[in-house]
Amino acid sequence: MAQATVTWVQGKQFIGTDSTKHSVVVSSADEGIGMKPSELMLVALGSCTAYDVVGILEKKRLKLDGVQVSVTAEQDAEPPWTFRKFHVHYVVSGENLRHEDVARAIELSETKYCSVSNTLRLAAEITFDFEIIETAAVPA
Repeated sequence: MAQATVTWVQGKQFIGTDSTKHSVVVSSADEGIGMKPSELMLVALGSCTAYDVVGILEKKRLKLDGVQVSVTAEQDAEPPWTFRKFHVHYVVSGENLRHEDVARAIELSETKYCSVSNTLRLAAEITFDFEIIETAAVPA
């Protein structure tokens, strides 16, 4: 079972702590410290799928130099500002990366492994795209 605890600090500032005792500061935009709660959902989506994609590509023994995932979302203009669409953009860099391998890793994450995307997909559309940046092998 997943578990997290949120503790009020002051004003509109909170500390969220997960089951492994790692914490993040959460606050409103005007507090100036911490992440907005709604944007934590974007971070959760991006980090969940990034975790999977890196793991899948490493299992294929591919040489990765970097993976960056950017998530944007469209929300309703009125409360409760429901998210209707998420877009996930991956930038994967490494040596000799093939389009098919990266596409398959993303597909597996998005449809099979990432609990966040599979949960959000029940309520909103999720699209994705990616780019590969080829990095040169360093001579030994």
